Amino acid sequence: MNDFIIAKNVTFKYGKTQGLESDSDYSDLPVSDETGNVIDNISLTVKRGEFVTLLGHNGSGKSTLAKHFNGLLLPCGGRIFIENFDTMDETKTLDIRRKVGLILQNPDNQIVAGIVEEDVAFGPENLGVPQKEIRERVDEALKLVDMYDYRLHAPHKLSGGQKQRVAIAGILAMKPDCIVLDEPTAMLDPRGRREVLSALTRLNKENSITIVLITHYMDEAVMADRVIVMNDGGILAEGTPNEVFSDIELLKKHGLDVPQPAELIYKLRQKGVPVETIPLTEEECLKVLEEILG
Repeated sequence: MNDFIIAKNVTFKYGKTQGLESDSDYSDLPVSDETGNVIDNISLTVKRGEFVTLLGHNGSGKSTLAKHFNGLLLPCGGRIFIENFDTMDETKTLDIRRKVGLILQNPDNQIVAGIVEEDVAFGPENLGVPQKEIRERVDEALKLVDMYDYRLHAPHKLSGGQKQRVAIAGILAMKPDCIVLDEPTAMLDPRGRREVLSALTRLNKENSITIVLITHYMDEAVMADRVIVMNDGGILAEGTPNEVFSDIELLKKHGLDVPQPAELIYKLRQKGVPVETIPLTEEECLKVLEEILG
């Protein structure tokens, strides 16, 4: 897989935007209460077609970093490249946002029309896509997230999970190569979470869409190809889910949870039970327990 997102020594602090001449130039921007950088000299890559999860406690910088991936925020130092496009190049902003779609936590904040199919069509219309192609894109996007049968429904009458899938369809209709999602399941019930995660997994595996998922749910992180853990604006750990969650002591030291199966086996280890493998799913945990019990 080729590198799709490349972050090089990225630093960011709210209220201090690169290229502005004086305090008056950024007086209308949000100012952080933190004295340090929200993002502090981060370098990372996301490969095309990869499913990456960003973890970290509140204030770790993960949501701020995600907003850099489609040019919504620009680095104060360092650079971010989306393939060959530098996000600091204003002439490439539209190209970047065509490649990277951003889904926020609350789907109600992204729904703009009174009918589902009109909402999904909003993005392509703003890109100047011909009407015939818009119709095709809308139908295709709704089918990809299993919402085609609801195309004539009013979005406000849908469940939280259905609304979030409509929001994803709206991004898909713009034909992005990558979708960045900032805690898209935080406001959903368990059924809504499963619906959204199922859609994301299918889009990644069957359609090769690059996924960057910010979440505080450990069971969602387990689904990823790679996990990046952020802490105080930097990267604390990075690797496959098995590699990251095997270092339970490190995660707990920084106030982070681990998947429940890993937590259970960790506690058994503390009680002196000899267990080598750290399971991440319920199925894996059952196998480990069966081995322990003989």
